[in-house]
Amino acid sequence: MTTPIRLRAEDEEDLKVVSACLQDAIVPIGEMCFLPDDKRFVLVVNRFKWETCDKPRDDGFTADDDAQFPYERTHCGVRFEGVTAVKARGIDLKDRGQILELLSLEHVEGGVALHFAGGGCIRLEGSRWHCMVEDLGDPWPTTCKPCHPIDESAEG
Repeated sequence: MTTPIRLRAEDEEDLKVVSACLQDAIVPIGEMCFLPDDKRFVLVVNRFKWETCDKPRDDGFTADDDAQFPYERTHCGVRFEGVTAVKARGIDLKDRGQILELLSLEHVEGGVALHFAGGGCIRLEGSRWHCMVEDLGDPWPTTCKPCHPIDESAEG
């Protein structure tokens, strides 16, 4: 079993590392919350463990199991401090049953943008933000590795 991640991001470069770790995380809207009095935005995601996807597993599964379940996911807590407002585009934050797929985190002027598959975005406003990321509990095996089709129209 690998060591759970525990990261802190305070600037654009740090956020790039966090973004890579959280790429393709599954995010239930019901697991997001903005706490305006605390200037905090929190979410719990189902994180794909990119850091282990090409390594042999050491968790008691047999070689046959490994062939069936070669990848891992884990719950991961994400907390942004210093958030003064939250704005959404292309996402209904009131639809608490909606499931999103996080593509990236991006430092933007005045805050952080969370970009999701399908074009949705959540913007966290706050000029002095910082982010904490921590795996929660044990990972579980999965057969599915996220993939991103190549957009041939973007190639030149």
